[in-house]
Amino acid sequence: MTDTVRIFDTTLRDGEQSPGIALGEEDKLAIAHQLADLGVDVIEAGFPAASEGDFAAVKRIAREVRGPVIAALARPIPGDIDRAWDAIREAGRPRLHLFLATSDLHMEHKLRMSRDEVKEAARIGVERARGYCADIEFSPEDATRSEPAFMIEVCNVAVEAGATTINIPDTVGYATPADYSALIARVVAEVKGDRDDIYISTHCHDDLGLAVANSLAAVEAGARQVEGAINGIGERAGNTALEEVIMALRTREDHYGVAVGADTRYLFTTSRLVSRLTKYPVQYNKAVVGRNAFAHESGIHQHGVLNERTTYEIMDPMAVGQGESKIVLGKHSGRAAFGDALNTLGIVLEDEDFERAFERFKSVADRKGEVTADGLATIVTDEGALDEVVRLVSMDLTGGDSTTPLATVKVESRGLTLEFAAEGDGMVDAAFVALTQAFGVDATLVDYRVSPVTMGADAMAAVDVIVRMRGRTFTGRGVSTDVVQGSARAFVAALNKAAHKALSDAVGEPT
Repeated sequence: MTDTVRIFDTTLRDGEQSPGIALGEEDKLAIAHQLADLGVDVIEAGFPAASEGDFAAVKRIAREVRGPVIAALARPIPGDIDRAWDAIREAGRPRLHLFLATSDLHMEHKLRMSRDEVKEAARIGVERARGYCADIEFSPEDATRSEPAFMIEVCNVAVEAGATTINIPDTVGYATPADYSALIARVVAEVKGDRDDIYISTHCHDDLGLAVANSLAAVEAGARQVEGAINGIGERAGNTALEEVIMALRTREDHYGVAVGADTRYLFTTSRLVSRLTKYPVQYNKAVVGRNAFAHESGIHQHGVLNERTTYEIMDPMAVGQGESKIVLGKHSGRAAFGDALNTLGIVLEDEDFERAFERFKSVADRKGEVTADGLATIVTDEGALDEVVRLVSMDLTGGDSTTPLATVKVESRGLTLEFAAEGDGMVDAAFVALTQAFGVDATLVDYRVSPVTMGADAMAAVDVIVRMRGRTFTGRGVSTDVVQGSARAFVAALNKAAHKALSDAVGEPT
C-alpha cells in the first residue's frame, strides 16, 4: 500500500509573516475555503495569541471551513495554548501546534533557558494542549542548527506528553538536502520508531533556495507531512512552495513512492487568489503556477509540442489548472507555430502571402518580443493580399526640435532599389512626402488615426490612413511598436492600392 504524504499549509500563518502582507479576516477566510477546495490536509490558520485580528480570523475559519484539519500555533505557555484552543475549538478537526527552540543559539540569546528548562517547558505545554484535543503537533524551532541528540531528546519528551506529529523546522534555511535527509532519518528512527500513530513532518525555509529540495529529501527519509505555503511566501526568502512539492510527488511518484491527496486542478486558481490578496506577484518563470510554466517560444520546442505535448512538457497544464499549453509568438518562433496561430484565428494564406506575413511578423517580434493574437491578426491584414508595386525596405529619420525633420526611405520597385529623402513639418509628414516621391505620385493625406493594438510600454500601434489621389481615396493600415514606422507602412499600403488602381485604369477594367 502506497504511503500518503500529508500537505500542511501555512500560507495564513507563516506565509502572512512576509513583509508587507496584512490579510484581513475576509481575505483569510477566502483563502482558507480555497485551500479546502484544493484538498490540503491541514490549514494552519494563524497564531491567535499574536493579535485580536488573528484570533478572530482563526476562530471564523475554524467555525466555517470544513474538510482539512484546522491548526493554531502557540508557544508552550498557558496563555498561548488557552487562546489557541479558544480560537479552534469549533473546528471539525482541531489541532494545536506548539513550538519551542532547541538550538543553543536560540536558548541562550532568545529564550534564556537551560536545556532542562526547555525539556520541562515542552512537557508541560504539550500536556496542557493534550487536555484540550488529541491532535498535537510539536516543533523544535531551529532544529537544523540544534545539537541533534538534544533536539531528539526534546521531541521524545513531547511524544511522551502526548504529541502526535513531530515537525523538524529548518527555520533559517540552513540545511542542505543531504544533511536534512540524514537528520530526518535519525528522527524517524529515534522518535517515531515502529509507532504508526506518530508523524514526522518537515518545515523548510528558502534562504539558500533549497526549501523544496530539502522537503523532498525529507520525504525520501521517511517524513510523511510537508509544511509550506502557496507560492512559497513567508519570512525572508519564503517557505517551501507547496505547489512544487505536490507536483513533484505526483509527477515522480515512481521515484518517491508516495501519494498526495490534493486536487492539483486547483493549484493555479489558489496561486492566483493568494497572489491577488497578498499583492505578492508570481514570477513569470515560477514552476507549476508561473505564467511561463507551460509556455513555449523556441521554434524547435513549439514544433515538438504542436506534434506531441510530452516532447517538452512533463506535466499536463490542465492537471494544475493552467488550461492548455501556451505557444508564445516571439522572435524565436518558427513557421510551424506561426501557421498554427493563423489557423486558430481562421486565417489562410497562400505560400507567397504566408512568407511575406511571416517576415513581417519576425520584424515586429524582433522589436516587441511577444506578439499577441490581436497583434498577429493586425500584422497579417496590415498589407492585404495585393502584390506591392513599391516595397518599403528601410527608413531613416533625422532632425527634431531644433532642426527640420528629414526622412530617407529605401524602396524596391520593379527589381530596382531606390532611395528618396524629404523634409516635413514632423517625422510622419516627412515620411509621407518621401514615400509619395518614391511612388512618383501627387497624393494628399485626408485622414490619419493611431490606435493601440496591445497595452504596455512596448505596445503595438495600428495606424490607419486615407489618402486622396486623382479624385479617389485609398485606405491603408500599418502596425508597429514605433508610430512613425507604422505610419510609413500605412502610407505604403494605401499608395500601393492607388498604384494598382492606376494600372488597372491604364489597361482597362475587364467587362
